[in-house]
Amino acid sequence: MNCFTCNNLRAGLAALTLLFASGATARAASPGDTTLSAFYAAPAALPDAPGRMLRSEALPPALHLGQAGQQLRILYSSTDGVSGHGIVAVSGAIFLPMGEPPKGGWKVVAWAHGTVGIADACAPSWAGRSQRDIDYLNAWLSQGYAIVATDYQGLGTAGTHPYIQTRPAAYSVLDAVRAALAAPLHLANDVVVIGQSQGGGAAFATGAFQPQYAPDLHLRGVVATGTPYISPHSIKGALAADPDHVDPTIAYLLYLLETAQDPTLAQSAIAPDAQAIAAQTAKVCLHATEQAIETDRLTRRKAFDPKAMAAALPALLSPLEYPTLKLAMPVFLGTGGKDHDVPTPGQILLAKDACAAGSDVVFHLYPAQDHSGTVMTSLPDSTPFVRAVLAGERPASNCATLPQ
Repeated sequence: MNCFTCNNLRAGLAALTLLFASGATARAASPGDTTLSAFYAAPAALPDAPGRMLRSEALPPALHLGQAGQQLRILYSSTDGVSGHGIVAVSGAIFLPMGEPPKGGWKVVAWAHGTVGIADACAPSWAGRSQRDIDYLNAWLSQGYAIVATDYQGLGTAGTHPYIQTRPAAYSVLDAVRAALAAPLHLANDVVVIGQSQGGGAAFATGAFQPQYAPDLHLRGVVATGTPYISPHSIKGALAADPDHVDPTIAYLLYLLETAQDPTLAQSAIAPDAQAIAAQTAKVCLHATEQAIETDRLTRRKAFDPKAMAAALPALLSPLEYPTLKLAMPVFLGTGGKDHDVPTPGQILLAKDACAAGSDVVFHLYPAQDHSGTVMTSLPDSTPFVRAVLAGERPASNCATLPQ
């Protein structure tokens, strides 16, 4: 991306911190790696193909969704999205609606969760979900959709979690669905992917990668809210950000540095004032990290070494790009007008650029909602969208009337 060579480091740091949001024993040096339980350990011999179910077990009652019947924790094979080759084990969960499956099987919502942290102990199939996400997923279950919910590569399982990298996220989502469809669960190969924040990016990326990576899956549509977007233009909106503002979204940049393929990036770019908090990201989840940033009054100026960050930006940001903005299936984008975690202008720009690329975009702006509030508020609009695309329809795009 041309903007990565810009010499305005302040813009780059601001963009990074503004564009992204939402009982273990030591195992390895990879950031966040811990042994949760024997279930999460990959078998000695992995299959040579992605999308294979490795094992499953009943979810503990504490992790249940109220509208689900059968509820499973799963481990499945996926292509290593960082390198693009080789097989890794990824964890997740499956929730089936109550009652008997319809003729042809339950249609599938592939759920991509928002940021929870980079430590294995933060994986939703292990740690559970926020009340907001519980309510949201229950809403889809009550309508008769099965939910296949990846934890993402390296979150819960061995290896570093490649935080908000688009290819690993997409592969994790798609291979979870493949594994679920191959299991005796009465699922239909009719799928929509839905995600929020980090998961909004994962959902959009899933739509971008699916035609080439998983043409066997019938992905009918994409629903994404609070969706991050890295582009040559998206940094412009962050130019006015205050580098001396105490900002909990610094956590997202710490995650990017701590999970970078080159470990020297974190060692050189994270300033002494932030090193203790950065080290804790391998052990605690998002809320605790945000609280520590507030307690320590951490700002971007205090958190990062300017010269080292300038050198690190290209390596950090390149894996976050979408491979294409032209999706083969309709996409619903929901944006809060008061979203400060993933600022509203960048989300509108994504909608505009996706429209310009030829995507069928259905965009909804919720002026009174913040990053989190958009999730539930968007349901009355995303519900008919999902129903339509799963019926084989293409909802009318509103690209011509996007906000200016």
